[in-house]
Amino acid sequence: MKNEIGQVRNYLLQLQQAITDGIQAADGRANFILDEWTRESGGGGKTMMLSGGQVFEQAGVNFSEVSGDKLPSSATANRPELAGRKFRAMGVSLVIHPDNPYVPTSHANVRFFIAEKPGEPAVWWFGGGFDLTPYYAYEEDCVHWHRIAKQACDPFGPECYAKYKQWCDDYFFLKHRNEARGVGGLFFDDLDQPDFEQAFAFMRSVGDHYLPAYLPIVDQRKNTEYGEQEKRFQWYRRGRYVEFNLVYDRGTLFGLQSGGRTESILMSLPPVVNWRYNYQPEAGSAEASLTDYFLQPRDWI
Repeated sequence: MKNEIGQVRNYLLQLQQAITDGIQAADGRANFILDEWTRESGGGGKTMMLSGGQVFEQAGVNFSEVSGDKLPSSATANRPELAGRKFRAMGVSLVIHPDNPYVPTSHANVRFFIAEKPGEPAVWWFGGGFDLTPYYAYEEDCVHWHRIAKQACDPFGPECYAKYKQWCDDYFFLKHRNEARGVGGLFFDDLDQPDFEQAFAFMRSVGDHYLPAYLPIVDQRKNTEYGEQEKRFQWYRRGRYVEFNLVYDRGTLFGLQSGGRTESILMSLPPVVNWRYNYQPEAGSAEASLTDYFLQPRDWI
């Protein structure tokens, strides 16, 4: 699969550049810095970080390509037959934390895995998706986000969007809170059908639709006035983001279990966050509507 691996790597590096260019232009002040790194047991990556912008408080866009002698348990939880195989994994992952509480946090990830065992064919698959986490939510933003997600899926069959939208709703769910992390989007994993070309094309479609889904929302909300109350609520809700990433997220667990670079793995965490004991928003408030309406399962389009 040497040629296929090269195609995937080239696409992922191009995607990282396109997304950093788009986010940097949308911010208009801060620039991404490049942090290249290597991993002793195999591989390395390029972490791009933006901090203290006029729109984005922190933005991280990471490319990694790692290998090892044994797949971590997070990668074999759903496929135990692959336990013990050598692996190679590459992907782009990103989390964008805006400064203005009216601009949602967003996340995207696309990845490619190969698991190998002497004397047997290599097993490969794609995964990824994107999802949106608002603090002060707007229905039109959620509709736009999901319309673009559906556009990413439409060339791949009439059931594609509904399937991966539901998977996203199920995956980005904090079981200990009985609460969704955000308003969803797309999530897929273990994709190896119908063949490499089609699976790779779908991964590319998801990656290519992230900026068209996110940047119009950023542009619409970035100048909304806010005060201390809205900022404190943003910090509080960011706590849910931290809880999910450290307790449930398969990508975070894979990175830590495979001996990845901790700074790059934890770039997803927000720069400022707090927890408030038994906080209850005022009934009928914008803060209450987040959980009462927007984080409830629904068909946005």
